[in-house]
Amino acid sequence: MSTDLPRGTAVVTGASSGIGRVYAEKLARRGYDLLLVARDRNRLDTLAAAIAAATGRNAEVLAADLGQPDGVEAVAARIASDDAIILLVNNAGMGTEGPVVGADAGKVDAMVQLNVAALTRLSVAAVNAFSGRGRGTLVNIASVVALVPEAFLGAYAGTKAYVLAFTQSLQSELKGGPVRVQAVVPGYTMTEFFDRAGIDAKALAPETVMSAEDLVEAALRGLEAGETITIPSVPDMAAWQAVVDDRMSMAPVLSRRRPAARYGLEEVVTA
Repeated sequence: MSTDLPRGTAVVTGASSGIGRVYAEKLARRGYDLLLVARDRNRLDTLAAAIAAATGRNAEVLAADLGQPDGVEAVAARIASDDAIILLVNNAGMGTEGPVVGADAGKVDAMVQLNVAALTRLSVAAVNAFSGRGRGTLVNIASVVALVPEAFLGAYAGTKAYVLAFTQSLQSELKGGPVRVQAVVPGYTMTEFFDRAGIDAKALAPETVMSAEDLVEAALRGLEAGETITIPSVPDMAAWQAVVDDRMSMAPVLSRRRPAARYGLEEVVTA
């Protein structure tokens, strides 16, 4: 299946480096104008100039700290008011090193603010604006840690599990309408994220780490092919569908009047 994507302005958060930077470059080559969002204005200005020179597309900068409510609201307001915006890539995020026990609570709170609260606010702004415009695409960057939280320490996996679940809920709500929603679920990706999270990338097996260029190209091709969930490393997405099918098979018994028989609770009959 091939899906033609409408052209207009794409907003990319966390655009100054890593996955966000590659998204910006590749979207410009695909014909989008850009609104680049990150904290570092100097890096954004340099990127915008390079993209404009290489592609001829308009690349505008909006310097905003999405870890702060004012920064989030500035981006949300722009999405709501600019009819040219038809794509949002919610890429900005952060991780923390190590387990929750002994963690710096302030760092965990900051991660939740960025990975969960800011992403949610911008997603809500985007799907409402796009619904009103009759077109638009929301891309949320999750992580494979959402699928195997037991294998990773700390709260990061929880934040990415939220991103995946929230995106799936939006997909269900918006199904059949003019707004598309994609969740991208990367594995280890070679970016500055490792340094910022205090992780030694050199300690990882090289065959487990994908380049940001390959990741984003796969994600965009998945979007263009009509995928709603894109897991670039998984060879056969039937594996993901099996997970979904198994989960949905529990739906009939997830909420019942009585506890399961294994608890041995007798029903109390009242007059």
